[in-house]
Amino acid sequence: MTSPTGTKRRRFHPAWIVAAVAFLALVGAAGFRAAPSVLMLPLNQEFGWSTSVLSLAVSINLLFFGLTAPFAAALMERFGIRRVTTVALLLIAAGSGLSVFVTASWQLLLTWGVLIGLGTGSMALVFAATVANTWFVKHRGLVVGILTAGSATGQLAFLPLIASLVQNVGWREASLACAAGALIVVPFVIIFLRNRPADLGVTPFGSPALLDETPPVPVVQGGPNAARRAISALVRASKVRTFWALVAGFAICGATTNGLIGTHFIPSAMDHGLPETAAAGLLAVVGVFDIVGTIASGWLTDRINPRYLLVGYYGFRGVSLLILPYLLSATIQPPIVLFVVIYGLDWVATVPPTVALAREVFGTDGPIVFGWIFAAHQIGAAIAATTAGVVRDNFGSYTPAWLGAAGLCVIAAIVSGSITRRPKATLSPVSPPE
Repeated sequence: MTSPTGTKRRRFHPAWIVAAVAFLALVGAAGFRAAPSVLMLPLNQEFGWSTSVLSLAVSINLLFFGLTAPFAAALMERFGIRRVTTVALLLIAAGSGLSVFVTASWQLLLTWGVLIGLGTGSMALVFAATVANTWFVKHRGLVVGILTAGSATGQLAFLPLIASLVQNVGWREASLACAAGALIVVPFVIIFLRNRPADLGVTPFGSPALLDETPPVPVVQGGPNAARRAISALVRASKVRTFWALVAGFAICGATTNGLIGTHFIPSAMDHGLPETAAAGLLAVVGVFDIVGTIASGWLTDRINPRYLLVGYYGFRGVSLLILPYLLSATIQPPIVLFVVIYGLDWVATVPPTVALAREVFGTDGPIVFGWIFAAHQIGAAIAATTAGVVRDNFGSYTPAWLGAAGLCVIAAIVSGSITRRPKATLSPVSPPE
């Protein structure tokens, strides 16, 4: 059936197929995100590498993860979402697979750090923002929440498996499982992921054309140099105070999630006598509640001022970190389960409101600007991962790191409360705020 404009009606918009494949790709890419905290102890036992050295490998990974993101967003604009996503998954598989051959710490820095960092950076949360902004007008916040939860789902799916493989088979088999998880998704991406609505003769879900009011508008292929596009967006954004407020808050977000809990929760729990598989199970439960919290955050972002959500999220996170050192023990007790629930709900709930603010303030530059904001997230995570490792080596405990992170969350809540939702002037005649 066609409309008077000649546009074909679709009962099921293909945007949802793209979102489903994007979710699956994020799950496949998330395998290694769960691995370092489980692999640290066996690598230490086999090679004698210190926690600081292993944390440095994770920090390099996080740095490449973050610094690749804004350029990946620009590359997706130029070369398409499908091509960039495919290459990213192959890099992750290569890094995970080659890590089984390491015999020196510098080789770990190359595989864990550079290769996987580049791959995961190209599949960062910028990917979720790009898909949502390209394919959706309606329900953008909800879609960002669902796609962001894909990383948590990957952690949930892989972490117990990785911990079991490490304990019963070996850490090399666990690394190969991560590589396989990334490779399995590649055919789905190649076959089903489409770059933009115009490729299928439709407009984004929720746009007027979907209601047959206007015909689909074709998207021009190509575009400016990806690096120049990313740098130009950064220069424009750096002149706006809101950008720096989002950068500061997201840097602290990264420090208190990927940097600390994601990397050091399991080693810290083991310091208190908790078995590795039990600690991994708790971290996997964080992933379960992260799915609920992130999707709910996306739903709330469509309805509530995003800065108020950020204040609440960072505040709850600070309280959780403040009490964490007193909850860890050799057995799983109800208080630590409560921590897991609260922290899980809050894990990346910050993403949908941050994406919404970036889109509102920076208009068509929004996904690339969010890439730079996400780079700050990973820089914060990298600093925290290394710092916590040094703290553990020098003090014999992670407690100072947990307490310091709680203080940072208070700062993030204050900064987020100061964010204004719209700039006073248009950033660029090409990229005006929506």
